[in-house]
Amino acid sequence: MAFLFKSSAERGTVWAGAFARLLPDMPFRTWPDVGDADDIRYLAAWTVTRDLLAGLPNLEVLFSVGAGVDQLDLSQVPPQVTVVRMVEPGLTDGMVQYATFATLALHREMLDYGQAQTDHRWAPRPLLPAGQRRVGVMGLGHLGTAVLAALRPFGFVLRGWSRSGGDVEGVEIFAGSNALPAFLSGCDILICLLPLTNDTRGILCRKSFDLLPHGAGIINVGRGGHLVEQDLLDALDSGHLSGAVIDVLNTEPAAADHPFWSHPRILLTPHVASQTRDDSSAEVLISNIRRHQAGQALLGQVDRTRGY
Repeated sequence: MAFLFKSSAERGTVWAGAFARLLPDMPFRTWPDVGDADDIRYLAAWTVTRDLLAGLPNLEVLFSVGAGVDQLDLSQVPPQVTVVRMVEPGLTDGMVQYATFATLALHREMLDYGQAQTDHRWAPRPLLPAGQRRVGVMGLGHLGTAVLAALRPFGFVLRGWSRSGGDVEGVEIFAGSNALPAFLSGCDILICLLPLTNDTRGILCRKSFDLLPHGAGIINVGRGGHLVEQDLLDALDSGHLSGAVIDVLNTEPAAADHPFWSHPRILLTPHVASQTRDDSSAEVLISNIRRHQAGQALLGQVDRTRGY
């Protein structure tokens, strides 16, 4: 029984060391040095091919090295193979920090102050109390609930939406597509933390923006595929939306002539909201392998029918 790693060399070094300490009886192999393919029971990778999977006849678990699995073509993964996304403290901490920063930037109108600085204008603006600002999070999984918990002490009015809903302390919850208009109509700042599926692709679009209150701002830290980029530009240029913080794009890196680079109402960052920490992710993965060997449910196990 062996483990196969297919990701960055730097992460591989850290993970190999963790396996040597915490799971010394399991051989750690790094792609393309598969060794005896029949021994491979666990594979960790960002992407896989049909040929790779076909060459691992006894594979039992495929671990994504990222928080999502939309980069994987799940139709290529044999049905008997369990797919697991990464859930680890480093990812959560980074997302909480970024979402908090982005929310406060929009709440305190930092895009306006940035433009005023460029223009050499001393232009104070009235301060709206946090209790009068409604912040909504789309996606109530591990990351979404952690972000809501972090925002609660600031005093924002908090709302949450997902397909299946949930129960989050101090948060008004909306569930299902029928509840989406009511949710959006009460969001002054909208944070997208949804998984990318066929149902959520393009959900940040003209139709959704029109439902938001005039002057609302958006934060996309989900996937670039959630956003219809031209619809965002149109909503900003018309004044219906006041600003956006964007960390993910449909095509990355952004082309030199991408309009988001120079738009005065957009703060663009290069997909840095959250990153897997090599050390803590190795420990989480090893813990999941132990859970699998003990016949227990895996943390982050993907429901193939939902795509996340």
